[in-house]
Amino acid sequence: MAVTVLFFLVYIAGIVGNTSGSCRGTRCPGRPIAPYTIVHPQHGSVRENPRTLTAEVFVPECAGRGCRSPLNGTEGCKGIECRLPPLSTRVKPRQGGCHGDRCPTGIDGGGGRVTIVKAQDRAEHVLRDLPEREGSPFGIQLTCDVKPGSNEVPSEDALVLQLRLAKGQEKLVEELQGQQTEIKQLQSKLTQQQSTLVAQQREILEQQQRMFEQMEQVKAQYSLLLDSVRHVSFQDAHKDLEGHLDSLRPQTRSHEREAYTMHKVDMDASVMEVGRALPGCGSCRADEYCDFTGEWAHCEKCTVCLPGFFLVSQCSIHADRMCQDRDECLEIQNLCGAQNQCLNTPGGFRCTGMSVKEAAAGMCGHAYFYNSELEECQACSECDSQTEVSPCTAMTDTVCASPSDTGLSISWSGDVTLAQGSEFPNMELHIQGNSDGSLVSSTSGQLVFHQHGLVWVDHNLALRHGCRSFVQACLRLNASEEGGRDLSGVRVEQREGKSLQSISVSGASAVEPGHMLSLFLKSASHHCNPDNEKVHLETSLVAPFSLLWLSHDTGAVAMTAQAVASAHFHTNYRPTFRTSSISDPYIVSLTHDNRGVRFTEKGTVKFVLQQAVYSMGQACVSEGFYLLANVNRNGSSAELTRAFKPGVHYRDTSISLSAAATVDAGDTLSFEILAPAQCNVRYFGDDSGISMLSLVWIPSAVSSSISATVSSKGLPFGAVRNKALLFRQTSPPVAQVELAGMGHQHPHRNFVFKEAGTASVALDLRLIHSCSMIKVSLHKQARQQGSQPAAVARQVGGQMPEGSEWATVALRVSFPVHNGTEVFATVDCVRGRLNQIAHDVGSSITVLWTAA
Repeated sequence: MAVTVLFFLVYIAGIVGNTSGSCRGTRCPGRPIAPYTIVHPQHGSVRENPRTLTAEVFVPECAGRGCRSPLNGTEGCKGIECRLPPLSTRVKPRQGGCHGDRCPTGIDGGGGRVTIVKAQDRAEHVLRDLPEREGSPFGIQLTCDVKPGSNEVPSEDALVLQLRLAKGQEKLVEELQGQQTEIKQLQSKLTQQQSTLVAQQREILEQQQRMFEQMEQVKAQYSLLLDSVRHVSFQDAHKDLEGHLDSLRPQTRSHEREAYTMHKVDMDASVMEVGRALPGCGSCRADEYCDFTGEWAHCEKCTVCLPGFFLVSQCSIHADRMCQDRDECLEIQNLCGAQNQCLNTPGGFRCTGMSVKEAAAGMCGHAYFYNSELEECQACSECDSQTEVSPCTAMTDTVCASPSDTGLSISWSGDVTLAQGSEFPNMELHIQGNSDGSLVSSTSGQLVFHQHGLVWVDHNLALRHGCRSFVQACLRLNASEEGGRDLSGVRVEQREGKSLQSISVSGASAVEPGHMLSLFLKSASHHCNPDNEKVHLETSLVAPFSLLWLSHDTGAVAMTAQAVASAHFHTNYRPTFRTSSISDPYIVSLTHDNRGVRFTEKGTVKFVLQQAVYSMGQACVSEGFYLLANVNRNGSSAELTRAFKPGVHYRDTSISLSAAATVDAGDTLSFEILAPAQCNVRYFGDDSGISMLSLVWIPSAVSSSISATVSSKGLPFGAVRNKALLFRQTSPPVAQVELAGMGHQHPHRNFVFKEAGTASVALDLRLIHSCSMIKVSLHKQARQQGSQPAAVARQVGGQMPEGSEWATVALRVSFPVHNGTEVFATVDCVRGRLNQIAHDVGSSITVLWTAA
């Protein structure tokens, strides 16, 4: 309604403004305008509608309802205003007692006069708040009939109020929006301030935490300084603190006061300031402490508690380890018995009246041994990071292995004896030898390793036995454990007349500290002749057992492969293998047909093949077997060496071949057994160690080898007494070892080593003799003038097998060499004659050199 009224007012103002153009009568400008009065419309004369605006113009000159306004005339009227009804504005009478024509003009029904309102004043008052219209100085006042018969509020006041309310609402909305924007800005600033406050609080907490940690470190270092000062102050005190405690208390208190006085630390100081007060202590190792006894602080080794002492306090960077002697006499009741008196000693105790016999019987007790020099019981030593060579006994202390600085290779040799009381089927052989404990030690007849690496083992054996079947010599690793395995095994056949037989057992394996190596004699049947149940071992051998140890730093590779059993009888035979163990399958591996070994890099290989056979036919005895080793290089096969073995008839035996050779990348090593045409042979292979191929590959940078055969010149013949053998080199020359030439004092006899290292020699002889005993020895001598040769190893063989044309003797040994060391081999025939030594095949020597 407000919009409609506004539009109507604007419209009326325009009409009024346009009437000045055709002015007539009283409407002309300059003439006074007749006063207008607002009259209330009569009921019934006008259509009653509360929403209808009724405006009538009252003209004083015209009386009565039929009086027409000059404005409604058509004379001189132009424009849209001519079509408007007469304007009349009335004011609601204060009392409604007048009806119809009876009511006097200008007077209300209640006797009061009608309020005369000038239209010009009302129009000017309303138009003051509205936009001005050019040429319209006049305004018209309207009355809105809210209800029929009553006009409570003038129409122009309602319009003005509504306009003012609308403008106020707009201003209020603008102010509210501005306040909301300010509130948002304030909230954003408050959030930023809160975040800054939280960050500052966190920094304060972190600084407090760091301050607390620094204070704790300062306190700890202060305590350490105090302890060190106390330790220095009491360093010269008597060991027996309990007996002199009363006398030491005043001194202790005085020293404590001095310690607090001398080393007072400011608790507000930083950790770095305290650390600067200890020069030279920042570089101490884990097993050292900072010593303050001198003028300057310096690092010292921590004290190690000796046996019989217990630990009081651990070693730290500021204090040494403190140990206290254990008083066994107080801790153990009746230690020396009722008759003897117990006296405590540093690390042990003494019993008065104890004899050596009582000490040997174990009177010192567990973890103590009798020291014969001090005549008292001492606590047994403990091996912390070292390997225990021999345990503590009633009369001897524990022996610990010291770390070895041996380098790349070591050799060790010893003797082998038959254990007392041992019987078949497993007769254990005892290994004995001198050792410093760095590499191996002999414990209960077994060889115990103290370093990890690779080992090559050789055992020369000469024995007699009367068993109906063969006797098998076995080399076993970790025999007493579940993971033990046989490295190799050689069968010694049954012979008529119980003659002495010589065999050699070899094997290779990777070992760890604590691994044990054992030797056994096994019998396939438990039936041996009653008069010869005990096997006789020849004791005249020199260094029958030897081993070569190789460090992993050499890059060596150890491999063992078991030969597959053949279900048929053959003559010539090429064995097939399956791998049992290998330390590096990239360097060494079996070929695609499993009949050979392939090498991917250049190096030196030492190998041994021990094949168990069962043969039938007299030709087997007379002609024997040959075991060949071939190398395939660039598609062509060449024979490296071969070994001879006399055959047997309806017997079990073993054929063995050991040698060393240089191989290139891509070379393959294969084997073949040659048997007579009239000989039927069965080849065995199982997990008991028989028919085993063992080899060690060593890089050529730290190893080399040469091979030679027995020379046809100067062969021993007749009654030979320690006759030296001459050789002819068959392999290319190497820089580390050579066969002496014509300019040497003993040409073609001595092998001369030009660099220090470890040598491993394998010698095989095929010969004919009538000796009751044949001996083959290897001697070593130094380069110095006047030095006498000494036997390194010796092997003994018996009479020739009955019906055989040839006999064999083999010797294998490892030993250390120096620059200028020379070795040579000799033959000795006891009670008989040496008829012939084969120089074409079956008699050869190979020498492997490994850097030390």
